[in-house]
Amino acid sequence: MTNLPIIDQEDFRDSISTVDEKGGRIWIYPKKPSGKYYNLRTITAWILLALLFGIPFIKVNGDPLLLFNVIERKFILFSVVFTPQDMHLFALAMLTLMVFIVLFTVVFGRLFCGWVCPQTIFMELVFRKIEYWIEGDYNQQKKLNNEPWSGAKLSKKFLKHSIFFTIAVLIANTFLAYIIGIDQVKTIILEPINLHLAGFASMLIFSLIFYGVFAFFREQVCVAVCPYGRLQGVLLIPNSIVVIYDWIRGEPRGKIRKSKNPESTSAPIGDCIDCNLCVKVCPTGIDIRNGTQMECVNCTACIDACDDVMEKIGRPKGLIRYDSHHNIEKGESKLFNARVWAYSAVLLILVIFQSFLFNTRSEVESLLLRTPGMLFQKVDDNHVSNLYNYQLINKTNKEITNLEFRLLNDGGIIKVVGEIPNVPKMEMIKGALFIEMELAELKGRKNKIYIEIYSNGKLIDKINTNFLGPVK
Repeated sequence: MTNLPIIDQEDFRDSISTVDEKGGRIWIYPKKPSGKYYNLRTITAWILLALLFGIPFIKVNGDPLLLFNVIERKFILFSVVFTPQDMHLFALAMLTLMVFIVLFTVVFGRLFCGWVCPQTIFMELVFRKIEYWIEGDYNQQKKLNNEPWSGAKLSKKFLKHSIFFTIAVLIANTFLAYIIGIDQVKTIILEPINLHLAGFASMLIFSLIFYGVFAFFREQVCVAVCPYGRLQGVLLIPNSIVVIYDWIRGEPRGKIRKSKNPESTSAPIGDCIDCNLCVKVCPTGIDIRNGTQMECVNCTACIDACDDVMEKIGRPKGLIRYDSHHNIEKGESKLFNARVWAYSAVLLILVIFQSFLFNTRSEVESLLLRTPGMLFQKVDDNHVSNLYNYQLINKTNKEITNLEFRLLNDGGIIKVVGEIPNVPKMEMIKGALFIEMELAELKGRKNKIYIEIYSNGKLIDKINTNFLGPVK
């Protein structure tokens, strides 16, 4: 008996559609999508782009609404200032975000990639729209790229890449505005280049990177660079909502044929007519009918294409749709399972803990330390003093004025060296002060003392330190 070869139903996963057998790049020419989801994604994209380019111009009390100045270690999130002293809050926020991404992916798949991700928005809903407008749909683009150079081809390519680079420059400047602030970006643009060589070089480098990504690298960012696509293989479960093909309804595939014999006994076929439009519109070149794949960004272009075909042939829409593998296979929709509830519980705990830390976060970071190498000084027969150095860090976007130190321990006073200066917003001041204590109030060599700091009569921070006294 001859052993028949086993057909691997998953052999499509052994390669990706953008790389040939020799490892060379296969250029993707996706057909221009259209339909309900594409229109909704376009509206969503314009709203998100308006926010992206508009937020740097929004200021509260003279400061940007959002700022991520890694260079100077200044961070502002919705008018709340974060300093290096708040890095524990930032680390916890990143951990919370990671748990949220895991939970969101478990339940809703790669919904973020198709609707919110900047790479998808700029590539599919900005740069490709320009490409369709200048070079035409996918057949015209392929023909233009394969034909020899001519005046018409040169003019189209020059116009397209000029617009691409202009948009890349705009993106780079916006990106820098979130790092150094819009005012600094304006200064770099308006003043001579030689006064801001580093800033100009940064703009140029970022512009070239964005231009290279959207003009040439394109879908390879999602396929080969972005770690989120790789992670979905371990995050997705059969109940996750993804863009999926209903193989039960669609198989076996077959072309529509008009039979002259009404009693024909030919085998019935599924709703999929094998038109391949779902493949032609895919920006990463996959066949969604093979199942969930790493390259799929859930852009819904295949849903729109398939729904349009189903409408034309008089069959129900939704052959490709948002659904779960479990629901298609068993007809049961079950979003929440033990893993989802576990992730949700962890996320809730992290959010509550972060909220507590955020609400108890002080507006001023205070530090009071005894001056190194200094012993206590005898003031008179009943009093001794210690010299301290203090630091006050203003973590708000407002100047802190009329500062006052108050000692809570009995039998002591504070004498500040000089005047306590005001603390500018997001700045730090340093100074020195003496604390005098009655010998009768001291219990030994080291004594714990407590100080409150006030601004305009309002308590803004509490600190404690050690007071060095004579041995009893």
